[in-house]
Amino acid sequence: MTSATPRFPPYPIRGVRVLHQKQNCAPHFAEIAVDFEPAAEGFAFEVAQGLTVEYEPAEDLPRFFAAVAAGIEEQLGLPEHGVVTATRVVLRRARADRFGSHELAFKIAGFLAARKALAWTRMSRP
Repeated sequence: MTSATPRFPPYPIRGVRVLHQKQNCAPHFAEIAVDFEPAAEGFAFEVAQGLTVEYEPAEDLPRFFAAVAAGIEEQLGLPEHGVVTATRVVLRRARADRFGSHELAFKIAGFLAARKALAWTRMSRP
């Protein structure tokens, strides 16, 4: 008898925080906090209502948020995790820096948040 592929996340995982910071000639800065919640199927990403980020130009923020979603979805979709993605992700907090924030920094932060959430579920398996 084969067991069904596990769904991710098996339970809500709240407050996954990531600070991605790299200082060199091409600095990176992105800080996020996200919640992972079980969903019926697929991948859904949303920004929490009322989320404010002090950053100029503000028109860059939607691209940063989309990059977080892309990083999370990419990490969850890796075949080595062996999970069925049934996830609703909510971006609860974000912080950006004028000199190091860009789409790649936020994509990496999303990737790291998903990796951290996957690790938490592995540690809690029997």
